[in-house]
Amino acid sequence: MALIWQKKVGDTRYEVRSAGKTLRLYTNGVFHTQYNPAHAATGYVWDLLMLPALFYAPSEIKRVLVLGVGGGAVMHMLRKHTQPDVIEGVELDNVHVQIARRFFDLKGKGIRLHQADAVAWLDQYKGEKFDLIIDDLFMEKANEPVAVVEPNIAWFKKMLKHLTGHGVIVRNFISRGELLASAPLINESIGRQFSSIFQFNGEKDENYVAAYFRKKVASKQLHQQLRTIRGLNPQSATSRLRFKTRRLK
Repeated sequence: MALIWQKKVGDTRYEVRSAGKTLRLYTNGVFHTQYNPAHAATGYVWDLLMLPALFYAPSEIKRVLVLGVGGGAVMHMLRKHTQPDVIEGVELDNVHVQIARRFFDLKGKGIRLHQADAVAWLDQYKGEKFDLIIDDLFMEKANEPVAVVEPNIAWFKKMLKHLTGHGVIVRNFISRGELLASAPLINESIGRQFSSIFQFNGEKDENYVAAYFRKKVASKQLHQQLRTIRGLNPQSATSRLRFKTRRLK
């Protein structure tokens, strides 16, 4: 991919690369975002972060919170495919916020970006609850992605405080082992807060995504929705969306 922009701030190196209309964001060599407005799916983990929203009817997901924006691929996909009223994005790295707006065109009606520490932002937030909370908080360590917050009891309690009664929490994991050690799967009191839990994994990366639903859902709801959205039907040869899903609860 061609390098179209780069910047170094202290020890952090930022790069935006392109291949046609496809854009990628790298920070210290870690692949943070890929997005192409001409395609319905990215083919990477951001598809998996978006999929749990499609267990719901389009009118049910009105307010979305994304913790860890990067270039904003999942925010673009949610706006395109589910059309919520508001998508709030919280990103610690101010350069990422600038890149998301300048190169990934992450702006316009319903998009609200906040340059802030996500944990502190949640502590201070007093507004309406969210139907969907996406936890995609990562930092770089030795040129590898590392989760910012452990998926423990305290963290899930913090997110649950701001989740509607029918909502869903979605989290990106580096491995399935980390997913299986998350609080809703090992702690009874947190587990009782969710009626359904699903895992997702794709073909192009090693990440696993978990979706913790407060209401009972079934995978057939997801597949029915996907068949109605052009470019997202996995049965179509032209679709970039390739994934596996498994019910954990």
